[in-house]
Amino acid sequence: MEEILCSNCGHFFPANPRIKNQKYCKRPKCQRARRAAWQRNKLATDPEYRVDQKLSWQKWAKSHPDYWNLYRKNHPEKAERNRMLQAIRNRNRKKQAPMIAKMDASKPLQFSPVGEFFLVPLIAKMDALKVKIIPVSGNL
Repeated sequence: MEEILCSNCGHFFPANPRIKNQKYCKRPKCQRARRAAWQRNKLATDPEYRVDQKLSWQKWAKSHPDYWNLYRKNHPEKAERNRMLQAIRNRNRKKQAPMIAKMDASKPLQFSPVGEFFLVPLIAKMDALKVKIIPVSGNL
């Protein structure tokens, strides 16, 4: 009987002739890995499945509103690890692309914008624009 190398644990196991393209042995840990790989692939390739799963997750979260608060309270080391990894992800995100300003987050000007300036686009591929700002007296 042919032996196959398990994709998860790396042990050889006898192939089941009824299962084509068998890659995982019968150990529970390896079967969990097989199902997880199947679900990752299904989420990546099937939009309907992804929508159904999202609705299912939202329904579960709505019926268990305190789950994550209790989890973080009972597993402080995991919560701290997540905070650390999130800080790394935030740093990496800042390196990749410039931040885009929110339109409603403007603050009053603390300086007088009078003079010549270059408007340099950060996102679109355009040439810089030279503008001259002059004060206008009187009420508009």
